[in-house]
Parts: sequence; structure tokens; C-alpha cells
Amino acid sequence: MDKSSQIYALFDALYTLEDIREVYRTSLPVLNPEEGLEVHDKLQKLKNILESLESGRGSQKTYIVNSLEPRIREEAYINIQPIQAGGRLTPEARKALISYADGYSVCDQCLSPFRLDKIRKPPLDQFHQELAKFLGMDEARVVPGARRGFQVVVNSLVERGDVVILSSLAHYTEFLAIEQAGGVAREVPSENNVVTGEGYRQTIEEVKKETGSLPVLLMVDHFDYMYGNEHDIRGIGEVASEYGIPVLLNGAYSVGILPVNAKELGVDFVVGSGHKSMASAAPSGVVATTEEWAERVFRTTGISGDVTGRTFGIKEVEMLGCTLMGVTVMTMMASFPHVKDRVLAWDEEVKKSNYFVNQFERVSGSKVLSETPRAHTLSRVDTSGSFDRVAKTHKRRGYFFSDELKKRGIVGPFAGATRTWKLNVYGLTWDQIKWVSNAFLEIAQQYNLDVG
Repeated sequence: MDKSSQIYALFDALYTLEDIREVYRTSLPVLNPEEGLEVHDKLQKLKNILESLESGRGSQKTYIVNSLEPRIREEAYINIQPIQAGGRLTPEARKALISYADGYSVCDQCLSPFRLDKIRKPPLDQFHQELAKFLGMDEARVVPGARRGFQVVVNSLVERGDVVILSSLAHYTEFLAIEQAGGVAREVPSENNVVTGEGYRQTIEEVKKETGSLPVLLMVDHFDYMYGNEHDIRGIGEVASEYGIPVLLNGAYSVGILPVNAKELGVDFVVGSGHKSMASAAPSGVVATTEEWAERVFRTTGISGDVTGRTFGIKEVEMLGCTLMGVTVMTMMASFPHVKDRVLAWDEEVKKSNYFVNQFERVSGSKVLSETPRAHTLSRVDTSGSFDRVAKTHKRRGYFFSDELKKRGIVGPFAGATRTWKLNVYGLTWDQIKWVSNAFLEIAQQYNLDVG
């Protein structure tokens, strides 16, 4: 049975249902005879598609519009792309997507005080409260991605010329948030690609000696995006407490896939990514803080118009009023019950990750550059001594490797990458983990690489 044709039939059926849906959306409260006939014809088309799906024949690819084709990556392949694993939508989120896809879909019942976190139907007010509790914090807001969470905190705390300390493995958006606020970024060097509390202490002392002042904020990645290594968050929090400096935790690769209690970790702010680790549509994220900092970070507007005298209620300045209108926040909300459950299975995800890297390293010349044993599912690897040796003489060069993986139903690594690259096995079943592991061994054996 051709799996791709089956998937295309599935999408064809979904598109036909959307065509039927459009008839209802453009009709009067009662369908006229022509509309009724159109629905009947499309239902017959749908029955034919379902019969084709049931028989195993499937369908040809159906384009959405012009050259825009359906994305079947998650249905047709095992996807180990490093930034996509934790953002795969749950079935509940996909259902929310088709129901709430219109622009201002959550605003049907947006009553005074006209703020996203105050909407009761759908229960976004309750969702915000549950998010804060989930993160071990007092207040939380949804934002368009982790980067906007950094921006919210940094804009609230940093004045021009203020020093902010962050990791040498920090994401570029942390630097941009500091730059936008006019701050000065100072990096903490890593030791074996891990930053420690002592490293932060040394950099704090250097800044104090050079400027006569303390940094106004410390930023630290829970697990960094380069290696997926875990950093000394508790140690950094203790050092920060000694100096009285607040800490922002970048949880883009932890919030939503493993348990995170920010207060217990000793940080003042935590930022998460919905589309990276919370099974949500992009762009989405969360920023949360303690009661101590909430009034400052989530400050409400005090501006007024000099001609009209207009004021704007309790709109929050850093949120520019509201943030995730519509489908993004609804996918986040729909996935949340599953996300709360799945973080409890983190130990099992780490076991799968270590199983894979152990098999991966059986190929002579393949190395895991991240810390081992792995404490995360994101890993940086080096195959310059194995698959890149094949690429040097293969007619497809480095593309042979992604070709061979795709033949085995695996996608994710950038096409042509055979030296240093990243992958993420989060969310795969044990059967899928073993399939992927065996695929690497099979490719190595096919090209006469030593397998231990």
C-alpha cells in the first residue's frame, strides 16, 4: 500500500470538507436549493475519496491553491528535525486550528476590560492561571514566541548602557533583545559547552570591577540550542541571589517537554516557546514571573492622547495590548492537557535519546558532541569521520546521506549535512527510535563503514 497516496487522499477528504464548510459560511441561515445541491455533490465526492482511501488506492497530490502543496512531512516520514520535534500539534490542537483559524476568532466574547487574559469564553483567563501554576510562577502571559518573552523582560528592566550577562551558548534572540533595549551584552564562557554558577560569578565580578556597577539581569538557557546540554541553573540562581540580580530562564527547549518549576530553580522569569516545545502553532510562547516582578513587567498603560484625551484602560504596555489572537493561542490551549501529562514522561524520552546515541556511535567515526549520557533529546553530532568520508567520493556528495535517510522514511537533517549537524528524537515511539537507529547502521554498512 502506497502510504503517500493514502495521505493525499486523507488531505483531499479534509479539503472537500472545507469546501462544504464554505457553502455554509457563505449562505443564509437556510440553504437555498442550489446550495443544497452543491453540498450534495461535494458529499458524493467525499464518499468517493473515502472509498478510495478504504480500498488502498489513495489519491494524487491535490494542491491547495496554485503551487501550494500539502505538507505531509509528519504523516509520511519520521521527522528528526531539531527545532520541530516538540512543536508537533496534538490532534486536539489540529481540531482547534480548523475551528478557530479566523483572525480574531477568540474575540467573540471579549468584553470589558478588553484584554486577552481576561476572556472567559473560550476560558483564556483560566488558561493563563494554569500556565503560571504549571511553571511554578505567579503570573503568566502568552506571547508570539520565546523571543517576544525575552523582549518583554529586557525592555522592562534594562536601560541604555546597562549590562546584561548571558551564556556564550545563548540564542541570538537574547542578544537582539538586549541590543533593542540599548543594553550591553557580556558573555559567560562555557566549560565543555556547559555554563556554571561560578562562571557567572566571575563575569559578574569582572563587570563590577570594570563599570563600578552590577549587571541588571542574568539570562541563562535551561538547555541550549547548540548542543542541548543542561546548564547549572540552580547554581546560577544561587549566585544571582547573593548579588541581588534577577534571572531570566530561557526554557525554549524545556518548558512543555520536561517539568519546569521556575521558583524551585531560583529564577525570576521563565520564557517558553509554544511552537518549539508546547505542541502549538507558530508563533507562540509564554513568559511568566513572580509576584515581585509582575507589576513591572506586565505594567499597564498610563498614556493619553493630547487632542482626544483618550486612555486605554488596563492594556499592558509590553504586550502592546493583546498578543496571541486566534488560532495560535487556541492550539496552545488545546494541547495543554497533553503537554501537562507528557512532561511527566521525560525520563522515558531521555532513555530513548540515549538508546539512539549509543547505536549512532557504533558507526566508526561518528561522534556525539553533546554531553553524554544525554540529558535531552536534542543532540549535536559529528559525522565528518564517517558519512562525510562517503560524501567525498559520492556523485551526490553530502546529499547521498539525506537521500538514504529519506528512502528509509526519515527526514530532518539539512540536505547535504554530513559533518556537524543536529537532530532531535523527542516524541518518537520506541519502534520509531529503533527504526531510526537501524537506518543509520544500515546506511553505514551499505557504504562499507565499520559498525561496532
